[in-house]
Amino acid sequence: MTSPEDFSRLQSMMGRTVKAHWKAFLFEGILLVILGVAALILPPLASLAIAIFLGWMFLISGIGGLIVTYWARSTPGFWWSLISAALAVLAGLLLLARPMQAVLTLTIVVGAYFLAEGVATIMYALEHRRELSGRWSWLLISGLVDIAISFMVITGLPSSAEWAIGVLVGINLLFGGASLIGMALAARNSNT
Repeated sequence: MTSPEDFSRLQSMMGRTVKAHWKAFLFEGILLVILGVAALILPPLASLAIAIFLGWMFLISGIGGLIVTYWARSTPGFWWSLISAALAVLAGLLLLARPMQAVLTLTIVVGAYFLAEGVATIMYALEHRRELSGRWSWLLISGLVDIAISFMVITGLPSSAEWAIGVLVGINLLFGGASLIGMALAARNSNT
């Protein structure tokens, strides 16, 4: 179990590291903001790029899995490992061969994810409203927003496939970049 002193020491080390490398965090934050804005300006292009990127990720990981499985062919679970790697290769090839259809499929998956996440968040908020006192309402609102996003994406299909992935990734990049910029600037100005 971690003691409060250990946690405080870790927090202090993290603070010193961020302060020492604040320029790297600032650069990364600016880059993420630029990519986020680009994704928001051109969501169809961002959606397509994400589908192609995922295709390459599946293909490369599947090929790697096939190589490792071949080397370890005498170990238990060989066939399951082989099937898993072959499925990754197949998924990668399908994503790369038909990226526009992949964008539609990914959009459906994202819509279903937001719906499930929204319902789970609302149920969590309702179940813990006594323990979370005033904060449970924020969870409830978050769940309702997730469900609203889900319905916008799902009811807008197939045309929402054109923008949904790109917009959601753009927003994520924008906020992630802004957080890194804020952290870097705070570290630069801190006295510790």
